[in-house]
Amino acid sequence: MVDLPKAYEPKDVEPRWYQSWIDAGVFRANDEASDERETYVIVLPPPNVTGSLHMGHALMGTLEDVLIRHNRMRGKNTLWQPGMDHAGIATQLVVERQLRREGLSRHDIGREEFVRRVWQWKKESGGRITEQMRALGCSMDWGRSKFTLDPDMGIAVKEAFVRLYEDQLIYRDTRLINWCSDCRTALSDLEVENEEANGAMYDFAYPVVDADAAAGATELVVSTTRPETMLGDTAVAVHPDDPRYRHLHGKKLRHPFVDREIPVITDDILVDMEFGTGAVKVTPAHDFNDFATGKRHGLEEISILELDGTISKKCGDFAGLTVKEARKAVRQKLAAEGLERGSKQHKLQLPHCQRCGTIVEPMISTQWFVKTKPLAEPALEAVRDGRTEIIPAEWVKTYEHWMTNIQDWCISRQLWWGHQIPAWHCDNDHITVTRDENVEKCSECGSSKLERDPDVLDTWFSSGLWPFSTLGWPEKTPALQKFYPSSDMETGYDILFFWVARMMMMGLHFMGDVPFRRVLLHGMVVDETGAKMSKVKGNTIDPLDLISGATFETVTEKALPGAPAKEATAKFRKAYPSTAQMGKGFPAFGTDALRFTLCSYSPQAKRIALSPARVEGYRNFCNKIYNAVRYSLDHIEGVQNDGKPPASPALLPNRWVLSRLAGVVDETSKSIDEFRLDEGLRGLYQFFWDEFCDWYLELSKPVFTSGTDAEKAETRQTLAHVVETALRALHPFGPFITEELWQKVPRSDSSPASIAVARYPSSADGKADADAERHMKIVMSAIGAARTVRSEHEVHPSARIPLRLRAASDDVRQLLESQSRFIATLVKTDGDPVIEAPGAERPRGSVLAVAGDVEALVGLKGLVDAATESDRIERKKKKIQKELEGLDKRLANPKFVDNAPGDVVAEAREKRAALAHQAGRLEEAQALVDELGDAGQ
Repeated sequence: MVDLPKAYEPKDVEPRWYQSWIDAGVFRANDEASDERETYVIVLPPPNVTGSLHMGHALMGTLEDVLIRHNRMRGKNTLWQPGMDHAGIATQLVVERQLRREGLSRHDIGREEFVRRVWQWKKESGGRITEQMRALGCSMDWGRSKFTLDPDMGIAVKEAFVRLYEDQLIYRDTRLINWCSDCRTALSDLEVENEEANGAMYDFAYPVVDADAAAGATELVVSTTRPETMLGDTAVAVHPDDPRYRHLHGKKLRHPFVDREIPVITDDILVDMEFGTGAVKVTPAHDFNDFATGKRHGLEEISILELDGTISKKCGDFAGLTVKEARKAVRQKLAAEGLERGSKQHKLQLPHCQRCGTIVEPMISTQWFVKTKPLAEPALEAVRDGRTEIIPAEWVKTYEHWMTNIQDWCISRQLWWGHQIPAWHCDNDHITVTRDENVEKCSECGSSKLERDPDVLDTWFSSGLWPFSTLGWPEKTPALQKFYPSSDMETGYDILFFWVARMMMMGLHFMGDVPFRRVLLHGMVVDETGAKMSKVKGNTIDPLDLISGATFETVTEKALPGAPAKEATAKFRKAYPSTAQMGKGFPAFGTDALRFTLCSYSPQAKRIALSPARVEGYRNFCNKIYNAVRYSLDHIEGVQNDGKPPASPALLPNRWVLSRLAGVVDETSKSIDEFRLDEGLRGLYQFFWDEFCDWYLELSKPVFTSGTDAEKAETRQTLAHVVETALRALHPFGPFITEELWQKVPRSDSSPASIAVARYPSSADGKADADAERHMKIVMSAIGAARTVRSEHEVHPSARIPLRLRAASDDVRQLLESQSRFIATLVKTDGDPVIEAPGAERPRGSVLAVAGDVEALVGLKGLVDAATESDRIERKKKKIQKELEGLDKRLANPKFVDNAPGDVVAEAREKRAALAHQAGRLEEAQALVDELGDAGQ
C-alpha cells in the first residue's frame, strides 16, 4: 500500500528533493567530447553579490528553470551556468557604509585593507541570493558557479582589455563624463537615470566689454537652468543668422565674478533662436552639448567642481559650497550686481545615479574608453541576418536604435572594488598595458618609475565576457568548445543594452561567433495595480514569504522598512487588493504554487502584475494534483506500467483522455520552445483540472464500481499511464510536487531514479482519436446542460432528477445510449436517462436546455418549491435589471463608446448580451414556477 499523507506539505517535500537532485548530480552538464548529445545552454544573468531574492529574480529563475528542465527531459546535455557579479559600486557602498558607522573612510584604512574588508563581507554576507535560488528549485550546475572576481575571471578580463587595447579599441582621453559625487566615480550613460523635475529657467546679463551705449549694446542676456555653472562659462553663443545679436559677433563679455573675459561666438548647432533669449552660455566642462561646442571653437574647459561635488577653490567666494547652495548664492549675487533678469518655471530632466540616487554632474575627467562603433556593427548584422533572434521581435527596433547611435563606452571607475585596470604610468607620462602583474619598466621609455592605474573596470566589462569567460576562455577548454555559444539568453528587457548588447559585441570580437542563438526578454514584475515595486511605495514582496508564509506585519515591514505598521499595511493593501481576503498574512503557498503563478503570465508582457490571489489559486491547483493522484493510487497500485498507452482501449472515456493527452503534451512542448510558457501551462492546467479531474476521474467511478473486469483493467491501465505522463509534463513548471508524486505511481522498469531526467512526454504517449473527442464533446455537452439546470434551480446536491435526452440523429441517440451509465452517474439521474427522438411536448414541470444537437429535459417536479423558486427568480431579475441599467447608461454615453479602448467597449457589449440572455432564461424559469404552482408544489 502506497503511503501518501492526506494533505500536501511543501515544507516537508521541497528541501528533501532538492538535496536529492544535488546528490544524484541531476543538474550536472558533461563537457566530455564523447558525449554526443545535443546541448542546451543558458547562462544565468549573474545577480549582484549584494542582492537578495526579489520578484524579478524569482521570475527569471522560474522561466529559465522551466526551459532547462524541459530540455533536460528531452535528453539534451543541458548546462545552466550559475554565478554572481561583484557589483562594483553597490558592494563598495555597502562596505563604505559599514566603515562610516566606525567613523572611518576607505582612505583612512587604505586600498589593500579596504579590499580585504570587502572580501570578508562577501564571505559573511554576500551571495545569500544563490541559496534563495535553490529554494526556488533552480537546477543550475552549481559546481561550475563563477564569481566575476574569481582568479580565472581576472585572467579573462585582463586578456580582453589587453587585446582591445592592442586592437586600438581601448583608449584613454580627457572628456566630459557623468560623475557621481557620492559614489566618487565616473558612470556610463546607462548608469544614469533621468527623472522629470520642476525647475526654473533663469535669465541674467553679461556686460559687454567696450560697450557701445549709444547703440544699446551694453549687455547680453542668457537663459539657464543651472546658474551656478556660469562660474565655468568660457563663451556665449548666438546663432549666426539671428539679427538681434549680429552687432555682437566677435565682442567680449565681462564675467562679473571672476577675472575673465569671454567671447561671443556664433554656432548654428548649439543655438535655437526660438528658445530662451536665443543666447546660450557655454560651459564646456559641465555640459555635454557645451563640451562639443567648446571643441568646435577651441574654448577653455574650466571645471568648477571638486570630486566631492562642492565648488572648487578657483571660484573665489563660492568655494566649498554644494551645487544647491551655489545656485542660490550665484542668483543672490547676480541680483546684487543688478544682472538678474527674471525667471520662470521650467520642466527639466534631472540625471540621478542609478545606485545611490545622487544627482549626477557632467565633469571633465581623464578616463578609459572603448571604441564601440567597430564592435557594434557586427553585433547589429548578427541580429539582422538571424544568427541571433530577439524575442519578442518588437525589441529588435530598440536594439537597432541603440546600436546605431552608440557612443564610446567609459569603462573606468574610481573605485577600489573590481578588476584593476592593467595599465602602468611612468614619470614621462607613458602608458604600459600588459598582462603581467609585475611590471619593472616602461615599455616605451624604459623608466622604472611606474605607478599602476588606480581605477577599476566598469562591472559591465567583466559581465560582457560572461558567456565565454565562465567556460574557461582565453584557454580552449572542453567546456568552451562544447557549450559556446549558448542556446538562449533569457533576461529582463531593461538590460538589453546594459548587458545583452555588450555580450554580443564581446562575443563576436573575441570568439568570432554570437554568444547566444536567441535572446528571450521578459517583462517587469509590478504590483497588482500595475505600479513598479519599490521600498518607497511599500509594495515589494519577498518571494520567500509567499513560499514559506508570513504575517502581514512581517511582509509590510520588509516592504516599507521603518514606517508605522498602520501606514505600511494600508499601502500594501492598496497595492494588493486581493490580500483583503487573506486574514493576517500569507499562508505557506509553497514553491510550486509561486512557480506556476509566475509562468501563468505572458513572459513577453512588459508589465507582469503579480496577484497574491493568483498564487493562492495555484496552491489550490497543487492540492488538486495531489488529491487526484491520491484518488488514483487506490485504483492503480500494482498496475504494470510499461510507459506506453493501452493498445486498443474500448471505453469512450479512455479513448478520449488519451487523445486529449496526446494533444496537450505536444502543444506544451511547442509553447515552451517558443517562449510562450503561459500558453503551455494554461493547456496543462485545463487538461489536468478540467478534463482529467473534473471529467475523466468522475467518469472512471462507475467503471470501478460496476464495470466488467476487462473495463476495470483497461481503465486502471489508462489511469496509471495518464497520471504518470501528466506528472512528467507538469514537472518543468512544478518540480517538487511532481517528483514527490511520480515516485509513488506505477512506472516502467526502465524509468530513471528521478522524474527530472525522465523523458518529456510527446504525442506518442497518447492516442490521437478525433472520433472519441467529437463523441465525448456531445456527451459532455448533454451532461453539462443537465447540470446547469440543477445548479440554476438550486436542486439539492443529493437529489436525483428525471432526465430526458432528445436527438434527431440516430447516431447521436445510439451514442447517448452507449454512454448512459456515465450520464446517469455525473448528472445524478433518477434511473437511466430516457433517450428519444425530438417532437413530443415538454413534460410539465420540466426545464429544457439545449446542448448542440441534444435537448436535455430535466424534471423538477417535487424537487423545487414554487415559492422558494419564485423568490430566487425575483432576486436575480432585480440584480440583472440593475446591472443592465448601468451598462445601458454606459453604452449610451458617446464619450465611453468613442474614447474607451475597443476591447473594453466590446467587453461591455458582450456582458450586456449575456445578461439579456440570463433575463430571458429567468422568464422561462418563471413559467416553470407557474407550472409547479398549478401542480400544487
